[in-house]
Amino acid sequence: MAYRKLGRDSAHRKAMLREMTTQLIMNERIVTTETRAKEIRKTTEKMITLGKRGDLSARRKAAAFVRNEIADIHEEKDAVVVKSALQKLFSDIAPRYKDRNGGYTRMYKLANPRKGDAAPMVIIELV
Repeated sequence: MAYRKLGRDSAHRKAMLREMTTQLIMNERIVTTETRAKEIRKTTEKMITLGKRGDLSARRKAAAFVRNEIADIHEEKDAVVVKSALQKLFSDIAPRYKDRNGGYTRMYKLANPRKGDAAPMVIIELV
């Protein structure tokens, strides 16, 4: 098989990957285990590639995977602007990588493993 099962059944694994990919898009940096980060990297890079395409089909495919969560709230003049994770992907993140052909994420290994099960931890972030 071409993916890690991560000790979960398929529905739980897909939900976890969707949630963690959305969090990475929203926060641009998360701390997780090394094996999870390697799987998140695959899905995040696919979503950014869809964001670079920018057409309606790509937006629908990304919307089917990225969760509908609020990424940013700020004021512009007299209006409050609410931006979802999908909007942030297509308007902020994808244009940043228009000249880059893949390799949108970076992983840093942390020195100390997680307490309890000693799982190796990493920081995964957008470049």
